[in-house]
Amino acid sequence: MQLGNFSVSLTVKDIKASKLFYEKLGFTPFAGDLDQNWIIMQNDTSTIGLFQGIIEKNTLTFNPGWNRKAETLDAFDDVRAIQKHLQDEGIALTQSTDAESKGPAHIVVMDPDGNPILIDQHVAKPE
Repeated sequence: MQLGNFSVSLTVKDIKASKLFYEKLGFTPFAGDLDQNWIIMQNDTSTIGLFQGIIEKNTLTFNPGWNRKAETLDAFDDVRAIQKHLQDEGIALTQSTDAESKGPAHIVVMDPDGNPILIDQHVAKPE
């Protein structure tokens, strides 16, 4: 199973202060909108998302269909196939998607310690 590009999504109290802090650690803005209280930042090896008032808990995030530069991959496991696999393995989803839908969708599972894992597909799977 290919979960896609990995990042950590952090819930922050002050998006501008957090952005400045992570810039001092060598991260640079990659995507996002500070006016909407979210920004994605990267360094040479890592991607973090900073979210103020958008997510409740720090979250592990996977993006099926994307590489590190948010470029669409030629081949990847669709989020609905990942959902089916997880359900077949007996893993409960806290958010699911319509198995018959197509295009962007997301699901959420919790690990045994209550850490959310967001599997967030932004692109349609090539036919």
